[in-house]
Amino acid sequence: MQNTFSSSQPLRIGWAAADITPDRTAVIGGMPWARLSSGVMDKLTATVLALETHPPGQHPQPVIFVGCDLRGIREALRDAVRAQLTEKLPALDPLCVILNAVHTHNAPPLGTFGIDLEGMSEDDYVAFAAPRIAVAITEAWHNRSPGGIGYGLGQAVVGRNRLIAYTDASSKMYGATDVDNFSHVEGYEDHSVNVLCTWNSDRKLTGMVVNLAAPSQVSRSLTAFSADYWHDTREALRAQLGPGLFVLPQCSSAGDQDTNVLWDKAADERMLRLAGRSRRAEIAARLTQAITTILPLIEREIDWAPVLAHDVRTVQLPRRMLGEDDLQKALADAQPHREIFERMMAELEVNPALRNDPEWLKQATRAFWNARRGETVQKRFELQKTEPRFAIEMHAVRIGDLAVITNPFELFLDYGIRIKARSPAVQTFIVQLASGSSGYLPTERSVAGGAYGAVPASTNIGPEGGRLYVAAALERLNALWEK
Repeated sequence: MQNTFSSSQPLRIGWAAADITPDRTAVIGGMPWARLSSGVMDKLTATVLALETHPPGQHPQPVIFVGCDLRGIREALRDAVRAQLTEKLPALDPLCVILNAVHTHNAPPLGTFGIDLEGMSEDDYVAFAAPRIAVAITEAWHNRSPGGIGYGLGQAVVGRNRLIAYTDASSKMYGATDVDNFSHVEGYEDHSVNVLCTWNSDRKLTGMVVNLAAPSQVSRSLTAFSADYWHDTREALRAQLGPGLFVLPQCSSAGDQDTNVLWDKAADERMLRLAGRSRRAEIAARLTQAITTILPLIEREIDWAPVLAHDVRTVQLPRRMLGEDDLQKALADAQPHREIFERMMAELEVNPALRNDPEWLKQATRAFWNARRGETVQKRFELQKTEPRFAIEMHAVRIGDLAVITNPFELFLDYGIRIKARSPAVQTFIVQLASGSSGYLPTERSVAGGAYGAVPASTNIGPEGGRLYVAAALERLNALWEK
C-alpha cells in the first residue's frame, strides 16, 4: 500500500493516549525467569499521533503512530488492534497504523515459562489492551485539527553499547571490564535525540515524538509494572512545557544498546548521589535538557503543509541458516537446564506449595527458559528447510524532509547508522520493535564474538538479512523522495 498526499493541503493532527496497565496480576516479561506482578510503579501508556492531509475529492489517508510502553509488539496485538479499528473506523485503512514498543522490561510477558501461573496470560492481555489502544486511535482521529510540525536533532548520553569484547575474540553482553583480558567495547553508540514536534493553529505546542537508540530498561528486574525512564521523562517534560503535552516514545536501532554503565561505575554512581537523582531521573533530565535546548530552534521552521507519504509492505528476508553444529551446540547447552526443570517439576508434584516460593519459581522458570532456547533452535533448523525466507512488515514515512523507517527487530545499531547515513531525508528516525517482534538482528562481528543477542536462539535473521533490510529500507525511502 502506498499513500502520497499533496503538499498544498494543510496538515491535520490528532493526539490521544490510553492506559494499558494490566488491571490484575500478570507475569512480567523481560528477564529469563517469571516475575508475578506485585503492583504498579508507574502506568503503561499507549500514545497516539494521527497525521493526515485531505486532498479535495479524495478520502483522507492518515499515518498513525502508536508508541507503547511494552517490551515488544507481537503480531497478535498488532492484528487485534487493527481488527478493532475495522469496526470503529471502517473508512480507515488499518495498515496506516504503526505500533512500536519502547522495550521496557516491566510489562506483560512475551511467551510462556513452563508453569501455569495466576493472572493474565498473553492472550488475556491482548484482549485487554487492544480495545483500549483502538479507542485511543479513534480519539486521536476524531481530535485531528489543523496544525504544523517541526523537527530537530539534539544530543544526550542515554544508550551505551552493552557488548564487551575480550582478547580471545569473544564478546559478552554486560561483560566485565575490570579483568585482564578486556579488550574493547564491541560496537558503536548513537547519542542522537530525534524530535518531531506538533503545534496547533494557535502555535501552541501539543506533543512530540522522541526517538533515541536506548531501550527502556533501567528498572529491569522489578516486580511492578513500569514504563521505566519514559515515565520520568514525560513528567519532566510536562513540568517544563505544560501538563497536557503528549510524548510519544520510539526506540531507534538499539539491539546492542542499554542504559548500563560498564566502566567508570563508581564515578557514575557518585555523580548520581551528588545530584540526588536516580538513574531514571538522570536520563529524564538529560533528555529534557536536550529537547528544550533545541525546541526554540525547531519552532523557527514550523511546516503547516508538509509533504506526507506512507508506504507499507511485506519484505522477505533470508533466514539465518543454521548448521548441524549450531543445532548440536544449542541442544547440548540446553540439556542441563532441561534436567533441572524436570527435577523441579517433580518436586512440585510432591509439594505444590513450592509454587508460592519466589526463589523456587525464579529458578524453575529460569531453567525452563534456558531449556527452551535449545528447542527454539531445533524448530528453526527444521523450518529453514521449507521456509528459507522470513517476512517482516516495513513502514516508510515521509513528513516534509523527515523520514521514518520501521523494523520488527532488536536491530543492532550499525544497521540504523547505515540507513541514516544514506537516507535522502534531512533527518531519519529508525523505529525498532514496530509492527511485530522478530528477535535480534546482529552484526557480523557480534556473530563472531558469540554474545547473547547474536547466537542462533536469539535470531531469525543474520547479517546477510541485515544488509538486505538496509537496502530495502533505502529503496523505499528513495522512492518516497523521488515522488
